Amino acid sequence: MAQENAQSVKLLIIYEMLRQETDEEHPMDSAAIIARLAEKGISCDRRTLTRNLRCLNDFGFEVMSAFSGHEKVYYVADRSFSSPEIRILIDAVRSAGFITEKKSTELAEKIASLGGSHRAELLRSARVRSTTRKHTNESVYYNVDCLEEAILQHRKVSFLYFDLDENAERIYRRDGDAYIAEPLDLVCSEDNYYLICYSPKYSSSTYYRIDRMEDVRICFEPISSESEEAREKVSDEVAGLIKMYSGETREVTIRFTNEALDSVFDVFGEDARIIRLNRDVCELTGEAVISPTFWGWMFQFAGRMQIMQPAELREEYENRARLILRRGENSHEA
Repeated sequence: MAQENAQSVKLLIIYEMLRQETDEEHPMDSAAIIARLAEKGISCDRRTLTRNLRCLNDFGFEVMSAFSGHEKVYYVADRSFSSPEIRILIDAVRSAGFITEKKSTELAEKIASLGGSHRAELLRSARVRSTTRKHTNESVYYNVDCLEEAILQHRKVSFLYFDLDENAERIYRRDGDAYIAEPLDLVCSEDNYYLICYSPKYSSSTYYRIDRMEDVRICFEPISSESEEAREKVSDEVAGLIKMYSGETREVTIRFTNEALDSVFDVFGEDARIIRLNRDVCELTGEAVISPTFWGWMFQFAGRMQIMQPAELREEYENRARLILRRGENSHEA
């Protein structure tokens, strides 16, 4: 870097150096700052450095000072994200099932750098041990970028959609023909990332897992007027869904034991209407989307949860329980 050009941006270089490499526990003294500037081809003495730091503070770039023994030291404490906030972001990325292991590592490293070099090293040394099973579709980043752009442009998208067989090989739906969809929004839920689309054929929303998409493209054709109207309502609709599976929304009353209380709050929210019937049993009334996911959630509590109302759902719950028992008996006989 030419000396003249370097001097022109010296204040920015000093601040960026302190932002990246210092904090309250790792300050830098004048000699160290001057030495680092010299490595970049920038000459500076103590008196000039003092004026530079004062200038940064005058313009709102807060550089803190303290004494280490008899030596004055400097550091930047105020960052866009605090250490706990960065740690939460990193943990969320590492535990997100829809991001591959490779992409999770790359993104976590980028997030960690927001805390400066010392904080980043601290965060890297305390890696989360997530039990989440990672998906393997490396095109998720591209899919999200493309779908987000289509949503902003109010245009349709095309993509291939696949399931996995017992060997984790891709089996394409529609015999490999592309889906044409009208995107409304992207939503993350239960370790998966979903695209919400409007279906003019059924006048309702449909959902696709983004990690099961391939060859995502933005179409020239704009979305329909019906989709435009649906976009305004999609947030309310998503808020009322349980775990992203579509189905009929019904008001249900569920009776459950204390062991299920945390899970009930997880599913229905902390504002759920719950009353305590006795020391061991509570009852909830709320809206649920009646879907395979709902039934799976109910049955995981094996006798500690039952539907009280409406009567037809209670009967369906009991019929499903009997069916499970019959199939279990038949499998033992086989």
